[in-house]
Amino acid sequence: MSELGDGTRCVRAGLPEPAPGDPFLPGPVFAAPYHLDPFQGQGTSPNGYGRPDNPTRRLLEAAVGELEGGDCRVFATGQAAITGLLLTLLRPGDTVVLPSDGYFPVRAFATDVLEGIGVRVLFAPTAGPYPSFEGVRLVLVETPANPGLDVVDVAALAERAHAAGALLAVDNTTATPLGQRPLDLGADLVVASGTKALTGHSDLLLGYLASRSTELIGAVTTWRTTTGAVPGAFDAWLAHRSLATLDLRLARQSANAAAVADLLAGRPDVTGLRWPGRPGDPAYAVASAQMRRMPGVLSFDLGSADRVGRFIEAARLVAAATSFGGLHTTADRREQWGDDTAPGFVRLSCGAEDTADLVADIAAALDAAGLVRGGS
Repeated sequence: MSELGDGTRCVRAGLPEPAPGDPFLPGPVFAAPYHLDPFQGQGTSPNGYGRPDNPTRRLLEAAVGELEGGDCRVFATGQAAITGLLLTLLRPGDTVVLPSDGYFPVRAFATDVLEGIGVRVLFAPTAGPYPSFEGVRLVLVETPANPGLDVVDVAALAERAHAAGALLAVDNTTATPLGQRPLDLGADLVVASGTKALTGHSDLLLGYLASRSTELIGAVTTWRTTTGAVPGAFDAWLAHRSLATLDLRLARQSANAAAVADLLAGRPDVTGLRWPGRPGDPAYAVASAQMRRMPGVLSFDLGSADRVGRFIEAARLVAAATSFGGLHTTADRREQWGDDTAPGFVRLSCGAEDTADLVADIAAALDAAGLVRGGS
């Protein structure tokens, strides 16, 4: 379906062949056991037991796989997907390179668990510089990075990693497969949280891995089956239903982010503005060449934790929440979760509100929040 547009692909991804009397998207199949053949057991049926086998989950995997351009396996959460990736591929004595400015729980997992089992962990900022990849088993990058929104040239990094015999995995959470397709750029694996913009309704937890390598997908599938890190049937069905509007949601969120970035850039009481879609942003050159559309997420600094609180309290259309990519605009002060950011650093996720309403509300809330108070 690559010749079709994004909206068409999202609406039709993973749907079964139409048949009279059938729904477009079948309802969720709730089952732990399935009927087996009394003599052959599971035989040729794809369904034997609910942990490895579920038709609702397979339809979602087909849909996400179509969008990412590879074979997909979904997980209960994004964290389950990324830790499953790391524990599937890494063994004692291996070396992994992780982003120093990416999702904080991944760094915590690396130092608490991976190093504890004898994996050598190296950290590098998304925009570089990177260490030598000689002797490295896996390079994982998050681009755009969360929460700082730096971007790396995936194709160039893949070439360098492969020359050294390393695998490259790309966390595609912020961009989504409509923003970029890392497998097309040379990555070996894609990992992402489907909790965020992919499903976009703030009502489920989901993660996924995708690859074009039969060997890698087989290893990931075995890991998921053994550990049981699968999403429930209803969450899988909700995710597939929500996926149909991804193109529409991203279009509004990206437009809102562009307008909000313009607003913030003109305010002297806001510093450190980052949005890769804005000319002049440090990531703009790479992002504009590599990405098909920009995310609805931006970041900036209001100078103090107190002013962030006053800003969110004054806003009518901005909610305090620690996720992003949803229909509702949210703001998150990242220092409170362990990120190495300033106290006034804000990650703002633009929702699907009318652009004029959102810009006016943010401007009024910033005015109401005032300047940084002395000593705060």
